[in-house]
Amino acid sequence: MEKLSCCEVDGMKEHLRHPVFNIISAAAKSMGTEAYVVGGYVRDILLQRPSKDIDIVVIGSGIDLAHKVAEMIGPGIQVNFYKNFGTAMLQYDDLEVEFVGARKESYRLDSRKPIVETGTLEDDQQRRDFTINAMAISLDQNNFGSLIDPFNGMQDLKDGIIRTPLDSIITFSDDPLRMMRAIRFATQLNFNIESREIEAIKTLTERINIVSAERTTDEINKIMLSAKPSRGWDLLFQTGLLKHVFPQLQDLHGIDYVNGKGHKDNFYHTLQVLDNVATVSDDLWLRWAALLHDIAKPATKRFEPGHGWTFHGHEDKGSRMVKGIFRKLKLPLNEKMKFVEKLVLLHLRPIVLAQDHITDSAIRRLLFDAGEDIDALMTLCHADVTTKNEYKIKKYKDNFRKVIEKLKEVEEKDKIRNWQPPVSGEDIMNCFKLLPGKEVGIIKTAIREAILEGDITNDFDQAYDFMLLKGKEIGLTGHDQRKAN
Repeated sequence: MEKLSCCEVDGMKEHLRHPVFNIISAAAKSMGTEAYVVGGYVRDILLQRPSKDIDIVVIGSGIDLAHKVAEMIGPGIQVNFYKNFGTAMLQYDDLEVEFVGARKESYRLDSRKPIVETGTLEDDQQRRDFTINAMAISLDQNNFGSLIDPFNGMQDLKDGIIRTPLDSIITFSDDPLRMMRAIRFATQLNFNIESREIEAIKTLTERINIVSAERTTDEINKIMLSAKPSRGWDLLFQTGLLKHVFPQLQDLHGIDYVNGKGHKDNFYHTLQVLDNVATVSDDLWLRWAALLHDIAKPATKRFEPGHGWTFHGHEDKGSRMVKGIFRKLKLPLNEKMKFVEKLVLLHLRPIVLAQDHITDSAIRRLLFDAGEDIDALMTLCHADVTTKNEYKIKKYKDNFRKVIEKLKEVEEKDKIRNWQPPVSGEDIMNCFKLLPGKEVGIIKTAIREAILEGDITNDFDQAYDFMLLKGKEIGLTGHDQRKAN
C-alpha cells in the first residue's frame, strides 16, 4: 500500500507562522502556564493536508487563556465558552481555535460519559484515541515548534498505521465510538488498522450500542464521503460492527444455492456500485442511494424453478424501507431522503429501457418520474453495472448511450423534465364552473396521460382542446375561456 508522505518534523515552525500562535504563546507566558497545539491539526500538518481547526491544550484553564488571547488580539474577538466542559472557542481570520484544559478521563462500564479531572500534557495525550492524534507541538517560547510524540505517532503516519496509545481494549471500551473512528480514519487515509486493534474491536462490538445514533452516523457519513467508501463498510462487516450499526446492509451478505444455482453476493455488489458512484460524484445522497439501491433484495429473494433466483419488486420495497433506515440512523427526513427514495424506486427503469425497444412514451414517463434527478439516476444506473464480462459491459454501455440520446431527443421535443401541466386546475374549474373536487383530478390526470402517451403535445391549446373533450365525456358542459378572452 502506498503511504501518504509526511513533512519533516524539523519544519514544524513553518506551519506556525499565523500570528495566532505567537499570541497564544505570549498569552500563556503572561499567565505562567503552558499551551500546546494538539490532535488533528498536528496530524494534518504532517500529512500535508490543509486544516482550519486548531485545538489548544492548556496546563490550567483553557477558558482563561482563551479570554487572554482574545484580549491580546484586540476588540471584536468573541469567546464562546462552556464552563461545564472547560472549553472555549474563538475565531481569528479564517481559523477556528478551541482551548481546553489538559485532563485525564475515566469511564464507568455502563456509560459513555467520562469522569474528567485536571491533568498534565502526558495525561491528555494518553486519553487520545490514536497515536496519530496524540502528538503535540509546544508553544512555549523556549522550545516553540518542538514536536512531543510519546507514542511514535510520526512513525505510524509514515507506516500508514492506526494504533491506540494505550491498551486498545481500554481505549475502545472507554469510548466505543473510537472503534468507528478507527475505521473512518483507515478509510479516509487509506491506512491499515493494527491487528491488535482489530481484535479489540471484534471483542467489543456490542459496546457500540451505548453510542448515540447521531455520533455513529456522523462517522458513517465521513466514511461515505471518502475516496473509496467500500473499504470502511467492509471493515465494519469484518469486525462485526455492521450488524449493530446497520443490520439491513449486513443482511445483503451471502449467496444461497438451490439445485446448484446461486446469485451474486449483493453486499459486495452494493459496495462496488458505491465505489463506482464515488469515482464520479461527491454527492453524499447519491452515494446513499447507491448503498441502498438493493437493500430490499433479502426480503424479495425467491427461487423460481426453471428460472432461478428473482428479486421481484425489490426497487419498490427498497424505496419504502428508506424512511425507516433514515429515521433509525438520524439522517434527514427531508428532500434528501425523498431523493434517495426516488432513485431506489427508479434504479431499474433505465436498465429495462436499455434492454427493450425504446419508445418515446417510456422515455417521457421516465423523465416525468425522475424530473431534475434524471442525471443522478443515470449515474447510479451506470454504476450498477458490475459484471466482469467485457462483452456485457460493452453491450450495457452501448444500450445506455442509446437511452441517453433518446432522453435528450424527447426532452428537447416535449419538455417533460420537471413537467408542469399546460392546463391548470384553475383553468379546468373556470371552464366547467367547478369547485375543487374529483372531476378536476380526473381531467388533470387524463391530460397528463395523453401527453405522456404522445396522444397530444405538451402544448396549451392541444391540452385545452383535450380537456373540453374529456369534460364532455364525463358529462360536463364546458365554456371555452379562450374565446371569452
